[in-house]
Amino acid sequence: MNHQANKQLLSEEDLASTVLSDLKRVVREYATATTESTCPDMRQLFTKLLNNTLNAQGQLFTAMQQANMYNTASPALRQELDKQAQQYKQTQQQTKQFLQQNLGGQQQSMYVPAGGQQQASQSQHQSYFN
Repeated sequence: MNHQANKQLLSEEDLASTVLSDLKRVVREYATATTESTCPDMRQLFTKLLNNTLNAQGQLFTAMQQANMYNTASPALRQELDKQAQQYKQTQQQTKQFLQQNLGGQQQSMYVPAGGQQQASQSQHQSYFN
């Protein structure tokens, strides 16, 4: 009787979703354990556990998708993707122009005011050699 009550509390879809979420969490934990292992035997064990869990997660996901239990996000409209890509390209171009205008011939990876830090570091080096 108690077993039947549990069936009514969680639908098959809810139960599958819960297990899928737990498998995803376990994958993250095993991946972390694998990357942080210093002992080769433990690393191998966690890698095996990770692969087994990934397989189980993949099988459950496929079964849920086939049973229409897993709703994927609706595909983005191509127009929206193209619009976003164009906006990012414009921002990138504006950033490049800004850097060229404000940095001129200086190294673009790091901004150093003209004469500012170079003079200070040269005077420090000179004091070591004097």
